[in-house]
Amino acid sequence: MKRKVHVILKKEELLAKKLEGKTVVIFDILLATSTIAAALQQGAIEVIPVKNEEEARNKAKTYKPDEIALVGEYRGKTIEGFFDPSPSTIKQHVQDKTVILSTTNGTVAIHNAEKAKHVYAASLLNGEAVASAVCQPSQDETVLDETVLLVCSGSSDRFCLEDLYGAGYFISCLLQLKTFYLTDAAKAALLLYKAYEDSSIEILKHSAVGEMLTQYGFLDEIGFVSRKNVYSVVPKVVKKKLVNGEEMICLK
Repeated sequence: MKRKVHVILKKEELLAKKLEGKTVVIFDILLATSTIAAALQQGAIEVIPVKNEEEARNKAKTYKPDEIALVGEYRGKTIEGFFDPSPSTIKQHVQDKTVILSTTNGTVAIHNAEKAKHVYAASLLNGEAVASAVCQPSQDETVLDETVLLVCSGSSDRFCLEDLYGAGYFISCLLQLKTFYLTDAAKAALLLYKAYEDSSIEILKHSAVGEMLTQYGFLDEIGFVSRKNVYSVVPKVVKKKLVNGEEMICLK
């Protein structure tokens, strides 16, 4: 039986009750999932995704200052006292550190998906590596999950073109490895990607978020994250218990 691939156009459409047993892949191409991939590729110990600035600061209190890097933005602007969530510059801040990452959309989407069996973060930078992982059964499984759910984070309850493009690229990576049944939403993502396969910078630059980032002076960042298959890292959500018994999710 073929596994099914479906695409959800924005994180707000995720329903926790429908996530049981599913593999979920989160896309926030500009920029959260690209930042997560870059941080782990550049030597971060782990990335802790949080929903907002307040949660980030509270999490930071449980670590020594030299153990962490606070990284984040809200509505495209860097949070005061945090490092820019810029994939091209994050290397200098994250080596051997726990990254606490707060973003408007991508980290929220990860939390919205935490009831799924497996949750990954993918971007153009690491799409092939994550696709390969999704196609492999876990060590404790003999049967692969039936549904692979690709979640476009979107932007404040709005669909984002660049996330659908990223999902389309990911589907093309999956199809090079296995045969899947694609829903119409998945087919739409794949058709978009194939139509603009060689124009990733243009697609990202002319999206609404891309235009905003360009206005804020982050055009170079768009070029950086538009590259495909340059990272081998596979960010996956794991759950760990803190000393006080609280459970926390992180990506490793």
